Amino acid sequence: MTSAEPAKGSTRGKARGKAKEKTNANTATGVGPLLRGWRERRRVSQLELALRADSSARHISFVETGRSRPSEEFLLRLADHLDVPVRDRNSLLLAAGYAPRFRETPLDDPTMGTLREGLEQLLAGYEPYPALVVDASYNVIAANRGIMMMLDGIPEHLFTEPLNAMRLTLHPEGLAPRIRNLREWRGHLLHQMERQIALQRSDALRAVYEEVAAYPVAEPGEDAFEAGAEVPYFALPLRFEHDGHVLSFISSISTFNTPMDVTVAELAIETLLPADPATSKYLQAHVS
Repeated sequence: MTSAEPAKGSTRGKARGKAKEKTNANTATGVGPLLRGWRERRRVSQLELALRADSSARHISFVETGRSRPSEEFLLRLADHLDVPVRDRNSLLLAAGYAPRFRETPLDDPTMGTLREGLEQLLAGYEPYPALVVDASYNVIAANRGIMMMLDGIPEHLFTEPLNAMRLTLHPEGLAPRIRNLREWRGHLLHQMERQIALQRSDALRAVYEEVAAYPVAEPGEDAFEAGAEVPYFALPLRFEHDGHVLSFISSISTFNTPMDVTVAELAIETLLPADPATSKYLQAHVS
């Protein structure tokens, strides 16, 4: 297993010094337009938001038009009801004239030691099944030996930093030629990214999406799943070929509950659960 090594980055001091640079929104126009943008993005009316936040539609309107300055706690309450990402909650606070509430601590900071150890134990405990940790742009933070087995034979140039899970999966020289149901799995991954882009405002994620969506797609090979054969899958499987054996996985993604740090909020743990006994048996014999 590759240990849960921290992402390479700046020190905590530099991260704090660049807090305003890392926000995703232009705060020059004030908090009103930003708040209205998130409300419209979530398709929530002023009245509905007011009812959720125990306020009034008139007050919400005044905040959005700049006639009223919201308190820090009220603004955070609105952001919570609109499910605004932690990074963008800092943007709202800055635009309203408040200090950011949520830190962005590099993973290599000493205060993140417990988190790193926990991730390492989680990945190791899931072996021999594949598992990895990614950030908001699908850059790989850590991976276990199950993942490394799947990456056997991938060209070195795809391992340049930042190592990106979507690039490794969909690149014509990456895992794509080994995925037996590539068109279905590719469609699932692109739709997943489209949903995240619609819910967030991430130029980095959009750049990754545009790159991988432009990759050519080879004609699919013969596959029982594609041919419409009856298979007892309860979710779309990833059907992956390794040394002449077709392995089937179901993907699950977990995030941290109520994070108080931007870095932690943007981490996701993806685990691949064997979808049949043959896959489980193969992994137990080949992952060491």
